[in-house]
Parts: sequence; C-alpha cells; structure tokens
Amino acid sequence: MKQLEVQIMGQSYLLGCPEGGEGRLQDAVEKVDTAMCKIRDAGKVRARDRIAVLAALNLAFELPDKAAVAAVAVASNAAAQSKSVSPSLPLAGDEAALLSNLLQRLDAVLGEDGRLL
Repeated sequence: MKQLEVQIMGQSYLLGCPEGGEGRLQDAVEKVDTAMCKIRDAGKVRARDRIAVLAALNLAFELPDKAAVAAVAVASNAAAQSKSVSPSLPLAGDEAALLSNLLQRLDAVLGEDGRLL
C-alpha cells in the first residue's frame, strides 16, 4: 500500500492508498478540502472537527442525488440504444425509462455472450 501526503484545509495528512488509486484519492481529498474550506469561509463554524463533520454530512447528503442523476443518464442512454424493443402495450415516460434501465442492466449482466452463467 502506497502512502500519500495530502493537504486538507492547510493541514498535512499522511494517507494510505492502494496501488493505482492515487487519482481517486486525490479527487476525494480535493472534494473534502473544498467542502471544508467552503464551510470555514462562511464564518459560522470555527472548530476543525465540526467543520469536518458538516463537510462529511454535506458530501454524504449529495450522494443519492448524484446517483439519481447517473441513473437518469443511464436510462436515457439505454432508451436511445434500445430502439429495437417495442413493447406490446404503450408505456408512460417513467415506465419506458425504467424498462430501458432494466434492459441495459440485463445487457451488462449478460455480457457479450448473452448468458447469465
């Protein structure tokens, strides 16, 4: 395991990092540093530990939103790629998106050979 020295809100930290994960760790450090500095710069909270907790909560709160945006993008992409699927019943917009998402997930699981196992 590799060790990286990083700076978060002006303080140095020595972090362990798996081989090949340096870029992802640097991205995470940048997000945490940005979130913490934003809270500090707002001026309402001074204690570093409280700033860290608030930043962690803000980042965790944003995760489901980012996952939802990614799911919509995947469904839209799947809908564009699966023009050959024509259901026998008309579908509402949400149902069509769900069906497209399901089809894309099935294609990903089945892989190129089209078999589950």
